[in-house]
Amino acid sequence: MLKEVSVEEAKKLIAGKKAILLDVREKEEIESRNANPDKRIPLGELAERKNELSTKQPIIVICRSGNRSAKATKFLNENGFDAFNLKGGMLAWDS
Repeated sequence: MLKEVSVEEAKKLIAGKKAILLDVREKEEIESRNANPDKRIPLGELAERKNELSTKQPIIVICRSGNRSAKATKFLNENGFDAFNLKGGMLAWDS
């Protein structure tokens, strides 16, 4: 089962330094909307760049609508990370 958090939960965890925000959108998408993530790794690069992330802190994954971040969350959890999908992605974050 996919672990998910709401925007409200995510913002509290990030503000309290209890999780980091990972943006898996492509560069051109980030320029239009920005949640000021701690790390940016496009989904297509995540497998080769996962070593840039720490397994010591929970990771909240964001994309535009939540589909790519769900895939990234599943991948990260299968590889020893404590990851959560942000429900609704940037569309929810901005609302």
